Formats: sequence, structure tokens, C-alpha cells
Amino acid sequence: MPADRIVLFTSAGLVVAFVLWGIVDHESLAEVSSKALNWVISSFGWFFVLASTAFVALSLVLAFSRYGRIRLGRDDERPEFSTVSWVTMMFSAGMGIGLMFYGVAEPLSHLAEPPLGQAEPNTQAAAQLAMQYSFFHWAIHPWAMYAVVGLALAYFCFRHGRANLISSAFFPLLGKRTEGGTGRAIDTFAIIATLFGSATSLGLGALQINSGLSQLYNVPKSTPVAIIIIALLTVAFIISAVSGVHRGIQYLSNTNMVLAVALLFFLFVVGPSVFILGTFTESVGDYLYEIVPMSFRAGAFGGQDWLSSWTIFYWAWWVSWTPFVGTFIARISRGRTIREFVLGVVLAPSLVTFVWFSILGGTSIHLQLGGTDLAAALAQGQETALFQVLRQYPWFGLTALIVVILVAFFFVSGADAAALVMGILSCRGCRSPRAMITIFWGVMTGAVAAILLLAGGLAALQTLCILAAFPFVFIMLGAAVSLVKELRNEPDPPPSPGRRASSSTRPVEAAELVPAEPNGKAPLPKTTV
Repeated sequence: MPADRIVLFTSAGLVVAFVLWGIVDHESLAEVSSKALNWVISSFGWFFVLASTAFVALSLVLAFSRYGRIRLGRDDERPEFSTVSWVTMMFSAGMGIGLMFYGVAEPLSHLAEPPLGQAEPNTQAAAQLAMQYSFFHWAIHPWAMYAVVGLALAYFCFRHGRANLISSAFFPLLGKRTEGGTGRAIDTFAIIATLFGSATSLGLGALQINSGLSQLYNVPKSTPVAIIIIALLTVAFIISAVSGVHRGIQYLSNTNMVLAVALLFFLFVVGPSVFILGTFTESVGDYLYEIVPMSFRAGAFGGQDWLSSWTIFYWAWWVSWTPFVGTFIARISRGRTIREFVLGVVLAPSLVTFVWFSILGGTSIHLQLGGTDLAAALAQGQETALFQVLRQYPWFGLTALIVVILVAFFFVSGADAAALVMGILSCRGCRSPRAMITIFWGVMTGAVAAILLLAGGLAALQTLCILAAFPFVFIMLGAAVSLVKELRNEPDPPPSPGRRASSSTRPVEAAELVPAEPNGKAPLPKTTV
């Protein structure tokens, strides 16, 4: 299918202009971005906080209401993937590099500078808050955002036969306008949000790889080296995209999961195992007890700087990832009920997140409170924290190399998947966009990551992520309203799986769809796969 030239050229033009601006005058870019960020945080920080909590509430309502029995497909259809494979694929798509970067760095940062000044630094009270807020930033809230967008895409695609586009979810609200300028604007915003969210992850990955190579092989730790790493891994992504070796990417993803589990198991065994188990138990309880007040803290009475650096940055980062992760989760969730979908998307990855931070964060906190000075490493950059923890245990050379390999694999597979989603959005929902379009988006993502590192490193990555995500929050809310509006037209789900769906919600049998017809009707299936 040919590209949607309006969407492609508009989004590409905006990105290329940004890259050129960064090349010509990255100091001006940093200054303008900083001023824009201050305005967004001061005027709309509360909006990010309230919107993220609204997505959690909506997820719960959809899961436990009568809509929970509705299937994403035919009423007699069953899931394509086993539950174990489904959860594994979701988790690898939804976090990746971020967990490697922040698994140690965030708990240690909160230990040294407790959230909102609620405890004294480097105390047991600060340790409790550190784990509590790490769980808060990585568990239920982000996955609820993914669930809402992914559910809207899966529902309209598999049950109503619409194209696999963010704009398709707006048909109940906008009608035929989803096929015109309004729909194209929505898809353009989705591309921009995806690109900057992915660029943030790639920038973090480059910083962490640079730190690992510095500690292993004395490679200089600097922005130019990080940019060279981005360039080399972008070349690896291009080779992958051109060759079309999808099995290779799947192999990399599976290998990543095995290596990550092996790393966690190693730290659990050689580290403070009993302390880790206690940390898991107590931190989950603290998190669930405090989740409601944490969800509404917007910094009205102080602490807005801390919130903008952590909570609001995270909510913006997850928002920018929702087009990518939502599209992927929707693709692998056909045949599941809405209740299965929401509970699986929100609860299963959250449980894995609890385990991840309990082992990495618990180990680092145990070391710091026990007298090992990790603060010095953290002061050199958050990307060094994990390596400093690994240095306290046997086989540092091997474990540090595994971390570098993990992050590199996450970089390549993540860039490949994100570029594919941007290609799909550029080609009116075509599941197999042209290779050159996919390569273009991958290269632009790497270029934006490099420009942001030049413009200010981690701070610039966080700034542009928030700015790019801001307009897309409104799109997510619109998709949620549209989904609820259409669900209200659903008849009660049939008591038996053999009953046919009503004509008003007749699902399609094809996994690959063509764009909607000009008359506004749902598209016909192209092929059955």
C-alpha cells in the first residue's frame, strides 16, 4: 500500500526541521525547549497527573463492568497466543531499556533525595519511599495507559474492521473526518509522540552502553562517544530492517528475556536474598496502601520541581510510548475478552516490575544503607549506578558485559519495532510498510536521540519527551471517550461462545486490513491470515 503522503511528509518535515535546528544551533534548541517545558509543567502538570489517574480508573471500570465479557473479535474467537507468551511479549515491548537504566538508579536517587522531602536522606524511611515511588512510576499507571490505547485499537480493528490507526478509534466521535485532515492530524501527532518517546529510550541506552564500555574497557565517557554508539546501533537496525530477518529480531527479544532473568537470578542468589524478599513484601503493601494519595499529588503546595523531574516525566514518557506499545499489544491480543485484556495488560507486567525493582533496587539500597558508597557513582550519572552495584559481586566483567549486550539488543529491537509502527501510521494502517519508510523513521529516531544528547543529555531527553507527549494526552482522552461511546452500543455479551455477534458490531475475520472506503463504511477484509 502506498504511503499517506500528507501524514508522511508533514511528520517527516517536522522531524527533519527539528534535527536541522539541533545541528545548526543546539544551544538555542535547549533554551527554547526549557522555556516551553517550564510553561507546560507550571500550567498543565496537574493535567498529566489527573489524566494518568483517569486511565487507571477507566481500566478498572472496563474490566469489571458488563463490557468486560466483550471479545476483541468474533464472539466465539479464542486468543491467538498462550497467556505466558502474551505476557512475555507485552513486557518486552513496554519497558526494555528503561528498566535497565532506572532499575538501580531510581531507588538510589530517591534514597539520596526522598520524594517531596517526606523523609531524611539515606534512612530506612527514605528507603521505603524509594521503593514505593519506583513501583508507582513503573507499575499500574503506565500499563493502564497502554491498556486504554491498546484496547481502543484492538476493539475497533478486530471487532469493527477498521484500519490499524490511532485515528480509527475516533470514528464514533468524528465519523468520516477520521479519513480526512482531522484523522491525518491525529496520526501525525501519534508519529511525533512515538518518535520522541523512542528517541528518549535510545538516548538512555546509549548513555548506559557508554558507561559500561568505560568501566570494562576504559572507553571515554562522553557525548561524542554516545552519539557514535547511536550511529553504530542505528546501522545494525538498518541491516535488520533491510534484510527482513524478523526471526532474528524475535530471537534477540527472546535472548534478552533469558539474559534479564539470568541477571536477576544471579543478583538474588549472591545478593541479600532475605532482604530482597522482605523488600518485595513490604514495598508492595506500601505501594498499594499509598497509591491513591500518590496518584493525585500535583505539587500545588511545593515539590513541583521534583515532580517534573520524575512523576510528570514518567507519565509523559509512557504517553509517548502508547501509540507504539498500544499498537503492538492490540496486535497480539485478538480473541481475548476486555476483562482478560485489561487485567493481563495491567496486572501481569506490574507483578514483573515489582520483582525487578525489588531485586535491583533492594540490592542497591541494602548496599547503600550497609555502608557501601554508591552515591559517588550516582553523582557521575544515573547510567553508572547499575554497574557500580554489579562491581560489588563476583564476575563483574561477565555481568557488566551482559548488561551492555542487553541494552544493545533492546536498542536494535526497540528501534525496529518503533520504526515499524511509525511506518504503519504513515501508510494508512498497512501492516507491511515499505522498507525505506521504516528505515527513514529508524534513522530519524537515532538522529533525534543524538541531537538531544548534544542539547543537554538526560535533561534534554526528558524535556522533549514531555513536550512531545503533551498534545497526545488529549488524543488519548479522546480515544477513551470514543471507546466508551461505542461500547455503550454493544448488546449484552452472549451467554454461549457459539452465538453470532450482532450486525451492529460485526467483527471481521482478517488480521490485515485496508483503509476505510471513502463512503465511511468499515473496510472489507483484504486477506485472511
